[in-house]
Amino acid sequence: MPHEYTAPAPDLGAAELPEPGAVTVVVPTFNESANIRQLLARISQSVPARLPCEVLFVDDSTDDTPQVIAEAARDCSFPVGVLHRDEPVGGLGGAVVEGLKAAGSDWIVVMDGDCQHPPHLVPELVATGERTGADLVVASRYTDGGSRAGLAGGYRIAVSRGATWLAKGLFPGRLRGISDPMSGFFAIRRSAVTADVLAPLGYKILLELAVRCRPRRVAEVPFVFEERFASESKSTAREGWRFLRHLAGLRADAPLARMIGFGLIGASGFVPNLAGLWALTLLGVHYVPAEIIANQFGVAWNFLLIEQLLFRDRRAHRRWWDRLGRFALLANADLVLRIPLIALFVGHLGMGPLAATALALVTTFVLRFAGTEALVYLPRRRTRGRDANQGVSGG
Repeated sequence: MPHEYTAPAPDLGAAELPEPGAVTVVVPTFNESANIRQLLARISQSVPARLPCEVLFVDDSTDDTPQVIAEAARDCSFPVGVLHRDEPVGGLGGAVVEGLKAAGSDWIVVMDGDCQHPPHLVPELVATGERTGADLVVASRYTDGGSRAGLAGGYRIAVSRGATWLAKGLFPGRLRGISDPMSGFFAIRRSAVTADVLAPLGYKILLELAVRCRPRRVAEVPFVFEERFASESKSTAREGWRFLRHLAGLRADAPLARMIGFGLIGASGFVPNLAGLWALTLLGVHYVPAEIIANQFGVAWNFLLIEQLLFRDRRAHRRWWDRLGRFALLANADLVLRIPLIALFVGHLGMGPLAATALALVTTFVLRFAGTEALVYLPRRRTRGRDANQGVSGG
């Protein structure tokens, strides 16, 4: 139920904090019209007049949230803007990236629009960054003084804790010093953000920023995760699946990890390949054409997994049918190349058939991985003439 809010009394220790710099508060929203007035009222009560502040809503709503923001902004002493996206690319994380690009201050604070993140911490987040020299300051539920009290039910608590352990287990180095990588409440210096490298999927944007932008120094401020003021949580099983895909994509970003993932996906492709071969031969198809056809089942399986788990952030460089055609060509060329390689290893290097086959498999795997990355998923090179023409037309 909606409830009244009174800003906490100022912490006497906060007087020792340095004067914070200007801040843009980025708030991604999706159908949060019932929370907007309360959120802006809390920010008005909590952010001191000496702190230059602007609030930017990046809105993916299908309700009247943009109109409510415009009406509530009239009562605010600071600028309030709304950037409405007709296509919510990247979900909540994509909305935050758009806000990071549009922010006009040296510091950017990201917080949710459901009033679970206390605005009175905005000055402290920025001031802590100024005092410690940190590029990223995280409001953490899991450090001394923090609490996850606003998480409703044991299920959500277990999911949140499990996601935290999984993320920290996969990225122990890049998440060092961050006790709550699932937090959606943090401050980051605009100079530490490289927006072009960000490829968020879902709502865990802090994880994306920490892994891809690699801030030099991180600090934390404890906070109590409060109950929602109004409306319902947007957390769903679908968001959980997107989070797992996001983790896999981030982990595969390293070349060695991507190659290992490529090999594991390729190995899993033997299942649909063999299943197809068994079904075709059972129908009386000769084993040679049956093997050629069955191989395409494995190719399709591998392509789908590679698209989703390894190269999701590089799919925009070519159309899907172009990527599929190139991938299938490389995968089938592997079969054609392997037999001459085995003959070469046996005839000219004196290797046994088993060792020659193993070496040929490794060789074609490396070539297929390099070819897939270079010919399917890397951006096209533009010619000088084309770039020059684009420069003229753009001016």
